[in-house]
Order: sequence, then C-alpha cells, then structure tokens
Amino acid sequence: MTDQQWQTLLAVIRGEDIRPLPVGFIIDSPWLPNWAGYSILDYFTDGKIWFQSNMKAMERFPGAIFLPGFWSEYGMCTEPSAFGAICTWEENEFPFAKKVIHSAEDIDRLEKPNHQKDGLLPFVIKRIKYLQPEIEHAGHKVRFAVARGPLNIASFLMGTTEFLMAIAENTERTHQLLSIISDFLADWMNYQRECFPTIDGMLMLDDIVGFIGEKHFQEFGLPYLKKIYDRLDVSVKFFHNDAPCKVCAPYLAELGINLLNFGTQHTINEMKTWTDNRITLIGNIPPLDVLAKGTLEDIKMNTTELIESLHDRSQLILSCGGGMPPGVSTENIRKFMATVESLT
Repeated sequence: MTDQQWQTLLAVIRGEDIRPLPVGFIIDSPWLPNWAGYSILDYFTDGKIWFQSNMKAMERFPGAIFLPGFWSEYGMCTEPSAFGAICTWEENEFPFAKKVIHSAEDIDRLEKPNHQKDGLLPFVIKRIKYLQPEIEHAGHKVRFAVARGPLNIASFLMGTTEFLMAIAENTERTHQLLSIISDFLADWMNYQRECFPTIDGMLMLDDIVGFIGEKHFQEFGLPYLKKIYDRLDVSVKFFHNDAPCKVCAPYLAELGINLLNFGTQHTINEMKTWTDNRITLIGNIPPLDVLAKGTLEDIKMNTTELIESLHDRSQLILSCGGGMPPGVSTENIRKFMATVESLT
C-alpha cells in the first residue's frame, strides 16, 4: 500500500468526505495467482512469483486499495501449521490443514506454538523480509499484521462441526482451547509488527463468529477477540467476517475495530445501523455471482443499485462482500471501479 493510499484509508476511517468513494479489495491466494497467470502452488513456493503477482494487481488497478497488501500467507494452513497440522498441497487447489484435535481430551495436550519458529510462520516473515526492499522500491510499505481469528483456527484444529458442538457441550475445554489460540495470536501479531515497524494496522479474519448466537459470541468470541485487538496499538483495526454479522456487529466497536469487511447477507444500511455507524465498512456487491460470474451489465446494474440505496456514504469503501473470489476478470474489476467513479 502506498503512502497516499494509506492516508486515504485513514481519512475514510476518520469519516472525511472522499470523492469519488474509494474502492478496495481483500486479495489473496483464492484469486491472485490464477489471475496473474500462475498456479497456486507456484505462488506459495516462489517468492518472486508472489511479489510479481501482487505488483501486477497494483499496477493494473492503481485506483484500488488492496488489503492488507503484500499478504504473506499460505491459505488456511498458516496458523494451523504452527499447531502441528499436516498440510496438504495441490498444484492448483487451495491447501488444506488436517485436524490435530480428535476429541476434547486432546485439548489438554495442546501447547501454545512458538510464534517465531513453528510451522510456516518463519516462512511468512522471511518472504516479506527478503522482498521488502523491492516492495518499498515500488513505493509500497508493509502496513498490516495479519492472522486468522481464534474461532477460525479452532475450527481447523478440531473440525467445524466438532468445534461448534464443543462450544455447546464442553465449555471448559473450549475456553482452554481458545485461550491458548488467542495468546498465540496476540504474540504472532505483535511479532509481525516487531519485524516490520511500518505496520500500523492489523487484520483478523474469522467467519466462524457468524455461525454462533449472541450468547455464545459474548462468551466465546468477544473476550478472545478483544485480547488480541487490545494487544496492538495500531491505527487500523480491521476485521473480516463474510458469514452473517448481525450478532457480532453491535460489539465490534467495543473491540476497537474500526474497519469491517462483511458478506452479502446484510445491506450496508443495516450494517451501519447495527454498528451505530462507528465502523468503516468495506462491501458489498455479491462476490461470486456478480463480480466473478456476472456480465459487465450485471456489474454496472448491481453497483448502481448499491450506491443508490445508500442512506449515508461516509465511512465506506466499496467492494465485494468478502474477499476477491476466484475467477474475477480484469474487465469486471475495471467495470466496477468505473461505475463507482461515475456515480460518486
């Protein structure tokens, strides 16, 4: 992210009037490698391909803010690998982390990983350090510490169904698990900032919070998310949840979150109401059915309808509802951006 883009992001979060409305996208391995002409495995294993793919997106769409920007990640395997998960890799499929917790009793033997040495974490840091001179020579800086959230990681370690059942049936061990994970994540986020002093933002992604009710969110989501967000004193506290957000939305400002990427289950107007208009929103045309699979006319129509429906255009970055999905073309992105520019 360039200095100008970073200042634009901060201005939007402060509630300043930005015209035209800014456009931004979360981009990572589900979209970027294939769009750039590489396999997913090449993207993960070759630092130059990783860098060139990111640079291609930033040069092709200079008017878009890409978040978090130069995301050094290994799909859903990054954090679970530190807990000892076996990671399965295909040439052009998303990697998968196998379960390490097969019964609630296994939680008793779980240890907090070393955030500097375990799993793929050193590779995340080394990739950025190796390419940081080129990133900065291109006019960008590393701005965000990034991690999957505690409930998301717990669902990979146990299995989603098993974790959700544990929330209801084995509360003590679930708290034990989430405490270990959140302590680890707080250390891991803080370590990223120690390694890269230009970091002044954090992004956590956790769509499992959208699968639990308010009571369970208050008990199993809120305190552990807060522990992590409280640990870093940064200007941008970014959260991604593209599952239903109605339950968690009223609590996000309490966590210090000031930037939210959400899905398509709710409108921007609803999210502004539920967050008391205290959080900058990123959204939310349908990512797959419209941005990836839609015609240029579909994109223009959906984007126009979205903009015309808005009751309040402050604290808003227009995007799709969630991260950039696989298969989105250059032409579709340009049509979306051009429509936003012409109408705002």
